[in-house]
Amino acid sequence: MEEVIRRLGDKVEMLENSIHYTFKDKNLLYTALTHSSYANERKGLKPECNERLEFLGDAVLELASSKFLFLNHPDMQEGLMTKLRASLVCEPTLAACARQFGLGDYLLLGKGEALTGGRRKESLVSDALEALIGAIYLDSGFEEAEHFILEYVLNDIDKKKLFYDAKTILQEKVQALEGETLTYELLAEIGPDHDKSFRVAAKMGGKTVGIGEGRTKKAAEQQAAYQALIGREWPEEEQ
Repeated sequence: MEEVIRRLGDKVEMLENSIHYTFKDKNLLYTALTHSSYANERKGLKPECNERLEFLGDAVLELASSKFLFLNHPDMQEGLMTKLRASLVCEPTLAACARQFGLGDYLLLGKGEALTGGRRKESLVSDALEALIGAIYLDSGFEEAEHFILEYVLNDIDKKKLFYDAKTILQEKVQALEGETLTYELLAEIGPDHDKSFRVAAKMGGKTVGIGEGRTKKAAEQQAAYQALIGREWPEEEQ
């Protein structure tokens, strides 16, 4: 743990300032920021990684988001609540939430993981966010963890839901327009093979309506679809 403390240094205080929460037990935060790749490279010291905290944080997040939807959508049926909750706590959404305060920049990663762009990987960053939630829960209880979730995960729900369903929603809107077709075109592959990102254009009738970038083609298409949805006026749906 001493090495973890030394490596993180003043970064811990910077992160606490960013999330407006100060840990009473700093070791919980150190653990939340320690990826398994870093721990595995230190066989003699082997600090605890964040996987167990991630497990706990996932459960806290599910409870908090379920409670939020139950209380704020009294007329919503169980099936729709389940679908909406899934959109709010899915990997891409959580990674976007973590980017609000640059969580990836604070993580301790093994050399290989760092070199292959681990700080930008949605799976890694979303797991770290769940670990951070678990750490806050252990440090101060459910109320503080819930407050964090409300501020950073369950904020701007309409925007998150639109992003999660962007490709499906865009496809439906295009199909409603007579004679229009929707395609996705790969514009560029950026970076070396171990740290590649993709730029994709969403096109209607050959005209670009949105451009997205992501670490996978699917993620780039999702971003392009989202940009298309918010970048133009669409006909109102018939009631």
